Amino acid sequence: MSRKDRKRHESPPITDVDRIIHEPSRYLIMAYLYVVESADFLFLLRQTGLTKGNLSSHLGRLEKSGYVDIKKRFSGKIPQTLLKLTREGRTAFEAYRNNMKRALANLPRGEK
Repeated sequence: MSRKDRKRHESPPITDVDRIIHEPSRYLIMAYLYVVESADFLFLLRQTGLTKGNLSSHLGRLEKSGYVDIKKRFSGKIPQTLLKLTREGRTAFEAYRNNMKRALANLPRGEK
């Protein structure tokens, strides 16, 4: 096998994995937001099982990275926080999924 062929069949180095998304709680948030147009804070709170503070912290990190758009509004007198993936966030999540699939597919098979 040529060097070029070996390179094509190697799994991507772990450094290719997006560390922002790779953190388990942020991965979960991104996965939920990937399959919906938008979601509110309480929906994500229930789905992820995170605390309010933990969810807020992870959302802040995702927003700072440009992956999540956070809009605050009122529904009547009730505050509501709406969340959605940005185009950049959607692209980053798709790249993350593809990198992980490739890395896992190229693992050597273990003994049974």
